[in-house]
Amino acid sequence: MTEPDAPHLPRPAPIEAYGNGGFRFGGMSHRGGLLCFPDGIWSWPYASVDEIDLAALRAALRRAQDLDFFILGTGATLWRLPQPLLDRFADVGLSVDSMQTGAAVRTYNILLGERRRAGAALLPVN
Repeated sequence: MTEPDAPHLPRPAPIEAYGNGGFRFGGMSHRGGLLCFPDGIWSWPYASVDEIDLAALRAALRRAQDLDFFILGTGATLWRLPQPLLDRFADVGLSVDSMQTGAAVRTYNILLGERRRAGAALLPVN
């Protein structure tokens, strides 16, 4: 997956709310998944853990040098990353953790508040 040329928001921002298939952040709302990085927030066109593969996480792997942590919000279900994906993150030296989207939003917001170099891919929750 390649990010669009311009992010929805060209800076990091806390996630203010989630649910009903989307998110609120930076005074904006967005339906669907999100990619959050220190340089902005992008749309992420995935809605289910069944769609998550190497291509879905490529943006995070490309930014490994600029991140300390990467969080994967897996919607309403808890999903463990398959070993080959965990191995790819280990190969680039990036810590990754998957958790339900609610926990991922809270964790991302805390890391952002601590000015940590965190990224997140968040699946929507209906």
